[in-house]
Amino acid sequence: MTRCAYLFLDEAGNFDFTSKGTRYFVLTSVSTRRPFAAYTALDDYKHDCLEFGLDTEYFHCVDDNPRVRGRVFELIAGHLDGLRIDSLIVEKPKTGPALREDRRFYPEMLGYLLKFVLPKEVEAGAEEVIVITDTIPVQRKRQAIEKAIQQSLAKMLPAGMRYRILHHASRSHYGLQVADYCCWAVFRKWQRGETEHYDRIKPAIRSEFDIFRTGTRYYY
Repeated sequence: MTRCAYLFLDEAGNFDFTSKGTRYFVLTSVSTRRPFAAYTALDDYKHDCLEFGLDTEYFHCVDDNPRVRGRVFELIAGHLDGLRIDSLIVEKPKTGPALREDRRFYPEMLGYLLKFVLPKEVEAGAEEVIVITDTIPVQRKRQAIEKAIQQSLAKMLPAGMRYRILHHASRSHYGLQVADYCCWAVFRKWQRGETEHYDRIKPAIRSEFDIFRTGTRYYY
């Protein structure tokens, strides 16, 4: 049986490159393999929420109430041994105008993140990597953006690396919900300096790469 690594991706921040937008855009990868240790606990807790009277279809960090959010982070923190978390940090005011275009920004930033993470999974013994993202966050020109992602990865990743990229709704997989929570925690640390939930998942965070860390020019 092929040894398969799963990478679940999520993003935080918006695509508004003005002073009214978020200062940071964060892409986060959560890597794991079967069996997915945290999923039974999350599924049990979802049904606890239903029995308590909440209409919980799936977990979504920004929408969940603080009590639910805290419990989900607690469950994730209890299963960090099976997770690897990596984040790409983009300080948006340092992003040049040409790179902000839909067909470049998201595909290229995703490419940089996967260029780092995928070889790590191969080094760890993975023979195939399945990358699952939430549905593409930019609604406009969806097909063009998906094509740009493939082209970007083809240029950035080692030849012959076996991988697939799938776009599923976050409600379809607990892995995407875990990635949503982890990305939210990393984003809040950078955007607001809040580390309460970040500290819970920190043992599994392998990298936070500030891609424009050496940049000195601000465009707005």
